[in-house]
Amino acid sequence: MAVRHQLIKRHPDTVWAVLADGGRYQDWVVGPYRSQPCEGVWPELGSAISYSVHLGPWSLSGRTVVRRCEPPKELELEVDSGALGTARIAVEIRPWGEHALVIMDEHPLQGPGGLLHNTVLDALFQLRHRSMLKRLARVVESRPRQPGEAV
Repeated sequence: MAVRHQLIKRHPDTVWAVLADGGRYQDWVVGPYRSQPCEGVWPELGSAISYSVHLGPWSLSGRTVVRRCEPPKELELEVDSGALGTARIAVEIRPWGEHALVIMDEHPLQGPGGLLHNTVLDALFQLRHRSMLKRLARVVESRPRQPGEAV
């Protein structure tokens, strides 16, 4: 299991606002060059976004479905990458003083990733999460501050 955290110097509601925008996932998730809501109202339970990833000359399309949503604290997603299988990604947002502590937990569920799950795969997830959480922090921290939000 790959678990990583990032302190984001903004209010937890500001972090949630970015997670709740299904059209912004390509801005912070490592891999997709395009994402867009495709079913339901993101991030309601059962809603989905579709995404596309380029891997050299190959292209992969998939979708991500909301499996659990407790605004503004928790969002659990199931990423379906077709032949590559599925994975669970859980994002937890905790108030940390005036800021937000974001904890990301990912593990494969089905397909090759689930069968081959080992410490090497977890290490790759850790590298991906480090980059994703830094990108998420940049996106969140670049948003205009809301009235009354601490600096």
